[in-house]
Amino acid sequence: MEWLQVRVDVDSELAEAVAEVLARFAPRGVVIEAGPEGVNASQVAVYAYLPVDEHLATTRRQVEEGIWHLSQISHIPEPEFTNIAEADWSSEWKKQLRVLHIGQRMIVRPSWLPYLARKGEVVIELDPGMAFGTGLHPTTQMCLISLERHIQPGMQLLDLGTGSGILAIAGARLGAGSVLALDTDPQAVQIARQNARLNGVADLISVSQGSLAQAEGPYDLVLINILAKVIIQMAGQGLGEIIQPQGIVVIAGLIADQEKEVAAELSKAGLVITGRQQIEDWVSLELSRAG
Repeated sequence: MEWLQVRVDVDSELAEAVAEVLARFAPRGVVIEAGPEGVNASQVAVYAYLPVDEHLATTRRQVEEGIWHLSQISHIPEPEFTNIAEADWSSEWKKQLRVLHIGQRMIVRPSWLPYLARKGEVVIELDPGMAFGTGLHPTTQMCLISLERHIQPGMQLLDLGTGSGILAIAGARLGAGSVLALDTDPQAVQIARQNARLNGVADLISVSQGSLAQAEGPYDLVLINILAKVIIQMAGQGLGEIIQPQGIVVIAGLIADQEKEVAAELSKAGLVITGRQQIEDWVSLELSRAG
């Protein structure tokens, strides 16, 4: 079968946003390929593969429209289209992902790359597959840094929008007593379960399809690395009620221009900002229950 390859070259901070758009139209998922370490390392290529069939013209137009709308927020070039024959394209996304050092002692290692851990380091072995969460994106990195700062042994942890399971696995490896990882995408659920097994923490992590409505709580620590509009919806759906009185919720997925609106909605939900991080245009907030 012939496929139409879609390629968008962007800074790593925009990679998962672009991947989310492309994934709507790509039945085999997306590929995020990092550049060689030390050579324009912030630049990545996001790929999707569209079947060449009777729907291709419509699908291509929808892809172009989706990327155009995203480019109104941040600069994103127009996608490049290339016809390719059937091949083992699913291995393309493995080519140049690299070992990442995040926070004080966390290492994110693609499952096919070797790494000799030093004393005290926590290594997360990851096979992102077709789910989001490679560790490249600033919002993921800020969540990992907050997690490392606040996790305490035995905590009850909730990861909303788990993607590849990277945050849930990090929580389990850092000492959480139990983790509930939820995602609305059934493919992400499958991949997160695989990654939990890969890291030997499947007994600590329960991965299910769902969102806030399936998280009864209360939880000591809640991680939400999702788009701003979804965070706003959650704020009005009882987000503040699933956190322990002394608990913490970490919100990511915001660009700086969205922070004021999101913070106002979180305040209405009874949450108070206690910490903030920013990497370039991306913002992460730490909050606790008011009073």
